[in-house]
This record gives sequence, C-alpha cells and structure tokens, in this order.
Amino acid sequence: MFLRFYGIVFCLLFLSSCKDDFEKKYTWHRIKVTATAYNSLKSQTDSDPHITAYGDSLKPGMKYVAVSNDLIKKGLRHNTPIKIKGLDGIYFVKDRMHARWKNKIDIYMGVDVKAAKEWGRKRILIDYGVLKKTDSI
Repeated sequence: MFLRFYGIVFCLLFLSSCKDDFEKKYTWHRIKVTATAYNSLKSQTDSDPHITAYGDSLKPGMKYVAVSNDLIKKGLRHNTPIKIKGLDGIYFVKDRMHARWKNKIDIYMGVDVKAAKEWGRKRILIDYGVLKKTDSI
C-alpha cells in the first residue's frame, strides 16, 4: 500500500512536469474563431469517416480538430496543439476543412451526435502553440 501510494504520487508529479515541459516548448497565440463540432459518420464526412484529410485515423475519445485553410496559413498546421476555451485538455490539428470555411475550427466528438449538437456553433477563444526555435550549433 505504501509503495503504491508513492508510485501514484510520483506518476502524478512526473505527468505534471511533462505537461509543463510540453507547454514551454511552444509560443502560444490567441485568436477568436467560430467553433462547431463533427462526428466520424458518413453523413457528415466522406466515404471513409475515420480517416482525416491528413491521413490520420479518428477514434472516439481523441482530442482532434479540423481547421479552415486560412487558419493553416496562420500557423495551425498538422499536429499543432490547441487549447479550446470551455474544454479540458490539449487538442491537435488532425484534419482540414473545405475551402469555403473561414476562421473556423471543427471539434471532433467521435460518434456522439448529441454532444456535437449540444456544442452547436460558438465564437470562442483558442490558444495554439507554435514550436519555439531552438538554438543549434
């Protein structure tokens, strides 16, 4: 019991440290976007709703977003970390949207259509990380 308790404490401290190190690797930028939600269903995507435009596999529970092309040009490229106001955790850019959309993100919500509908359409603040340049010799 004693070792188990300290093992759990160590893991929590280690994970917290990893999160801090992760966040320090990025310069964070804030922008206001329109945010909607989508599901991996054929009726909402294309013939293969579990594969993103970048070729990543979608599985319910993953914290992924699709972004409009204009946001890609602003630095929200493939695998960019994003913090979404009102949602916990870090999301990652894993998909891109049709060219008709501007200043928009689409939050992946697995197959939970009810959650996506409850989210609806919102104007929100997001923070996105751009990797800091490292000095190399």
